[in-house]
Parts: sequence; C-alpha cells; structure tokens
Amino acid sequence: MRFANQTVWITGASSGIGEALAHAFAREGARLVLSSRRPEELERVRSACERPEDHTVLPLDLAQSDTFAAATAEVLRRCGRVDVLVNNGGISQRALAADATPEVERALMEVDYFGTVALTKAVLPQMLARRAGHIVVVSSVMGYIGTPGRSSYAAAKHALHGYFDSLRAEVWREGIKVTLACPGYVQTAVSANALNAQGGRHGRTDGTHRHGIPAARCARAIVNAVARGREEVAVGGPEVFAIYLKRWLPWLASRLIRRLKFVTK
Repeated sequence: MRFANQTVWITGASSGIGEALAHAFAREGARLVLSSRRPEELERVRSACERPEDHTVLPLDLAQSDTFAAATAEVLRRCGRVDVLVNNGGISQRALAADATPEVERALMEVDYFGTVALTKAVLPQMLARRAGHIVVVSSVMGYIGTPGRSSYAAAKHALHGYFDSLRAEVWREGIKVTLACPGYVQTAVSANALNAQGGRHGRTDGTHRHGIPAARCARAIVNAVARGREEVAVGGPEVFAIYLKRWLPWLASRLIRRLKFVTK
C-alpha cells in the first residue's frame, strides 16, 4: 500500500471527488482527516471507508481562514503530522460575468483561492520542519481555459496554478512536492451546487457532468499521480484536450470556446 501510515488531510471530503479520494487513499493504507462544512456527511464517508476507526472527522469552512491555525493544531495533536494535504474543497459558478455581483465573485475567490492558500500556509511549517510533505491541489481544466458562465471560477483556478507553481519552485529543495490535479467533467453535484449571479444555487446537474467520468475514476488517477510524484495530472474525457489546444493553438481554442452557449435559466 503506497500511503501506509501516512496522514492525508482532505478538504471537501463529504461528497464528489473528495469522497472518492477518501476511499481511494484509505485503500492505500492512509490515515485520513476528513474536512468540509457538513459533519454528518463526513461521518458517513468515514464509516464507509476501510478501517473507519483510523480516520478523523474535522469540520472546516474554507471561507473562515481565521480558524485554520487551530484546525491544523488539532490535526497535529491527533495525528502527529500531515504527510499529504489535499486541497479539494471549493465551489463552482454558473453566471454571466456581466450579471455576477461583486459579493458573489469575492465569495468564490475566498473559498476557491484564498481558503486553499491559507490552509496550505497553515500546514506548510510542519512540512518544512520535517523536510517532507506533499501538497495536492484539485484544480480544473478551468485552470487553463475560461468558458462562458465561469469567469470568477476560472479566475480562481488560474490563480491557484500561478501560486502553486511558484510554491513548488520554492519548496522542492525542502523535500516538499506539489501536485496540481485538473479534472474535466466528473459525475458529481458540482454544477447543482454552483453559485448563480446572486449567490443562490444553480440547482441542477448539467448534462456535461451527468455524462462525465465517475468520481472514483478521477480519484484513482489523482492518487496515482500523487504516488508517482507528478507535478500535474489532467483527467476526464475529450474536454481535457482543451488544455493542449489552448497551449499550442490558442486561436483555435478561442474560436471553439466562443461557440459554447451558457443558458441562465
């Protein structure tokens, strides 16, 4: 088992990719710390994982970064160290840029970017002290491209790439690895839970996600990438090729993206 006796802290662990990652890391022997805003769902995930008695539930709201120091201290008290931090928690968007309120845009950045950065900085000192650790960021294909209805979400994911590419260059000599995972369409509730222009829930699962890859397949690919020490991994269906199209033929990517439609209702 590739993560035997390692402590893996996963945010957004109560559903979707985070829940699938919990099962995948548990099968690899990891001791889990499961975080999200929903303690009841975290308990459900914990009890369904292999060796549930080895795992810890720690509720956490990524919008409340002032709680991260205490949360990290509690994890270290219970587990001794954090070997792998999986920054998976976040929220998506379904709103035209012209319609999205500044409050909603700031809320998206607070959770998807600032929360991830703040939790990483809370955990990083003990990794630096041990000269070991692995930081995983579940980004998105949107970390490379932007499509209609996702402006602030894409901005947050682009920002994560810039920040964690820089962090990787700073800490590799200290024995710390950074992996960016970029899923495409995955069968989760991410679109139903996405924020609309006024901050309410989108309330329905988009067809792209209904027909996406299973969350378990996505999780396996991410765990394999972490085990191999890869810097980046993209996983999904044909949509992941947009990453390479954007890189090598940006004019063509732009033309294709313009043809995508975003329906507000």
